[in-house]
Amino acid sequence: MGIKQYKPTSPGRRFGQVIDFSDLSDVKPEKSLLEPKKSTGGRNNHGHTTSRFRGGGAKRMYRRIDFRRDKDGIAAKVASIEYDPNRSARIALLNYADGEKRYILAPLGLRVGDTVMSGPKAEAKNGNCLKLADIPVGLTVHNVELLPGKGGQMGRSAGTAIQYSAHEEGTAVLILPSGEVRRVADQCRATVGQIGNIDHQNVSIGKAGRKRHMGRRPHVRGVAQNPVSHPMGGGEGRSGGGRHPCSPTGVLAKGGKTRNPRKPSSRFIIRRRKK
Repeated sequence: MGIKQYKPTSPGRRFGQVIDFSDLSDVKPEKSLLEPKKSTGGRNNHGHTTSRFRGGGAKRMYRRIDFRRDKDGIAAKVASIEYDPNRSARIALLNYADGEKRYILAPLGLRVGDTVMSGPKAEAKNGNCLKLADIPVGLTVHNVELLPGKGGQMGRSAGTAIQYSAHEEGTAVLILPSGEVRRVADQCRATVGQIGNIDHQNVSIGKAGRKRHMGRRPHVRGVAQNPVSHPMGGGEGRSGGGRHPCSPTGVLAKGGKTRNPRKPSSRFIIRRRKK
């Protein structure tokens, strides 16, 4: 798997790149795990824009992913590695020994025909899901729960790897890709290994139209807008903005602190992420 470059038949082709899909299985998605995905266009139930610069895009079906990995003690064979339009990571279809099928996030190095398992009887190898208390310190994990039984919430995008650095007093100390060091209860589950599709971040989109296919509309700078539309708008000619970079609603950006100082989860953070 790598990045494919085309002959520059147009400016968009010259700078555009795509991922080589040679690692994917030539199969259609599992119908029993598909469900419709409604496009919002960034609007709420009143029709008002709540998320700017969204709209259009190709129609998608949602693939139900097993983030909980709670089917313990039953071996599953990897039937296929597939593309998921709703996330940057690849997904793997598992065929369990009892006949059930589930999708999981595909770790780096997982191949069709491999066997994975979850639960206390599983060994700490690539693709297996265990409680952090049962995983040896020093391994790389992903799809980590924050609350036992809720399902994985951290480490779900392409190429993500969380370092399991220590175990102390019923908690696991994790080093996140952002540089943040935090504690998580050792009864929370995590999957061993790094998420695949690590070249995702290196792909050049190449042209604006390709971003429209993804459902993203053009982003307009605040200083280019009118004063009625944005706090940084207005002024004669090219003005510098006049105030700290912020959103249309005044939420600070680029270094401004917006986190609630009394947020309960702050006590689990040992070191904040790097700025």
